[in-house]
Amino acid sequence: MVRRTKAEAEATRERLLDAAEQTFCRLGVARTTLDDVARAAGVTRGAVYWHFSGKAELFKALCERSAPPLEHLLEAAASLRHDDPLGVIEQTLADAMSAVTGCSHTRAVLEILMSRSEAPQQADAQQPCLRNSECNVVASLERLLKQAVARGQLPKETDVRLAAMAINAFISGLVRQWLVDDSPYDLAEAGPRLVHVMLEGLRAAPPRRIAQRRRAAAAA
Repeated sequence: MVRRTKAEAEATRERLLDAAEQTFCRLGVARTTLDDVARAAGVTRGAVYWHFSGKAELFKALCERSAPPLEHLLEAAASLRHDDPLGVIEQTLADAMSAVTGCSHTRAVLEILMSRSEAPQQADAQQPCLRNSECNVVASLERLLKQAVARGQLPKETDVRLAAMAINAFISGLVRQWLVDDSPYDLAEAGPRLVHVMLEGLRAAPPRRIAQRRRAAAAA
């Protein structure tokens, strides 16, 4: 038996990831079998198992190869101190939307994660990837929003956790609509303008911590 070189093994792995991307997009994760992926890649089922222990590991590798950029861009931004944290959030969100529109692999992964809604019991492969990514995005946004509070861009009583969740929900909804509704607008062009409107609203009326709201109501 001829031993495969490292380059040949890597090429096969990439072919399998390309095939998985295509079949997951076409059939959905739950309905796709490893035989489907093997046929699409032009290899045997054994070759799939040589690289991946199962469908969950294959899907995880696909997400890691073409991870949506927002998570990593925000993580990098949150690791630094900024004079204008809200401006950094706005620019990072804009950069992420441009990256999404410029990479077909990233768009495909987002379509699989966001557009192929399947019953929870059938979505074991993709749900951990989506949950982990969203948790990381919210955590990075929360760190940047804490900087915004420290810089005086937001009031001290701002509920930064709730604000971070609201920003994440807004971006997720914006991208989901762009994917599902057959691109009703240019995400790279319209997205940053919509984000600006959303962040201006956050500046004007940020969510307040419950205790602060209660004290304000009692004093009124």
